[in-house]
Amino acid sequence: MAKGDKKGALFAMKRKKLYETEIDKIENVKMTLETQVINLESASQNAETFKAMQAGTSTMKKIRNDVGIDAVDNVMDEIKEEMDMASEINNAIAQPVDPLLTDEDELLAELNELETADLEAELLKPAPTPISLPQAPASKLPSLAKDEEDDLKQLEAELAGL
Repeated sequence: MAKGDKKGALFAMKRKKLYETEIDKIENVKMTLETQVINLESASQNAETFKAMQAGTSTMKKIRNDVGIDAVDNVMDEIKEEMDMASEINNAIAQPVDPLLTDEDELLAELNELETADLEAELLKPAPTPISLPQAPASKLPSLAKDEEDDLKQLEAELAGL
């Protein structure tokens, strides 16, 4: 471009402005496309998450239907019945097989009779010889010291005041 060519300079400036405007448009479109790609990826992840949540829910429903509360109650009842049966079997096995064994109530009654007879025999025995005890002192006990007597009187006065 020549030095005095204003028209050419204006044309070049207009073309530069057009290019700059076109670059801004392209950058805005590029930003819009990138935003759209991010939003599509997010939507795709949300859709996958939703599908996984639906699959989990349907699996839980199937499990709950297969293992409903009635089935659980039935299994628990069966377990209780089996435990009761095992307890009965244990009790039956623990029973003595000695045919000479008598009823425990009869044995307790006989033991009480023997104890009563022993107690009666003990009560009917003659009294044992008296126990010899030491002689009580015949002399007068020593008197308290004067300070002890004063302390005792003061204590009695305090107690009487309460």
